[in-house]
Amino acid sequence: MNQAMKTIEGWYSLHDFRNIDWPKWKAATEAQREQALTEFKALLSKWELVEENKQGSHTVYTVAGQKADLMFMILRPTMKEIIAVKTEFNKTLFSDYTKPAYSYVSVIEKSSYSQMATNPFEDPAIRAKLYPSIPKTEYICFYPMSKLRGEKTNWFMLPMEERKRLMFEHIDTGKPYSEQVKRIVTGSVGLDDYEWGVSLFCDDALQFKKLIYETRFDEVSAVYGIFGSFYIGNLLTQDQINQFFQK
Repeated sequence: MNQAMKTIEGWYSLHDFRNIDWPKWKAATEAQREQALTEFKALLSKWELVEENKQGSHTVYTVAGQKADLMFMILRPTMKEIIAVKTEFNKTLFSDYTKPAYSYVSVIEKSSYSQMATNPFEDPAIRAKLYPSIPKTEYICFYPMSKLRGEKTNWFMLPMEERKRLMFEHIDTGKPYSEQVKRIVTGSVGLDDYEWGVSLFCDDALQFKKLIYETRFDEVSAVYGIFGSFYIGNLLTQDQINQFFQK
């Protein structure tokens, strides 16, 4: 049996994509729309308190293209809390004006092809990666991905040393972008349809294209990468909500 990569996990993650039922929203009375937005913003304020207490993090985005209108990224310490967040949102009046478009469930994952410390959770740098505050940049790029398990080409049957070489090459390609583009990688084996979720954050959306294009030429991506749909979002702050939903 080939050697599995050891991982350590942090907070659970939910990417929740919603479409707005615009005809229903426009048909609602002004009082109904105001009540829905007031309730929505109250929920966001509750989430902000959670983030201030370092018990999770969240961001809300408007989505480019027709795949969705809104994207929520939620981090919480347990799967139970992730489910509770989704359920609480679904009970709001605001949710009556939305329709689920897509979702992705995963958990922040840190793996290393080099030796980990005996107790990595005591390392402040590791803890910051496992329990982060989601970057509040202008843009997010989210996509799920897996590694190929074909009949002839199978990532999971490569020897550990070969996987290590390929991943270090992949990491080196992305280093020039590390100051501009931040990332949160989440593991989803057994939790969702792909094996990882990748969330990239930047103030210049063009950098997503440049970074991902360059990594396409890495062997690890060119030969072994399987990618799902890409979602691009623009940060939606509380003070922008009324303008976005203005009739």
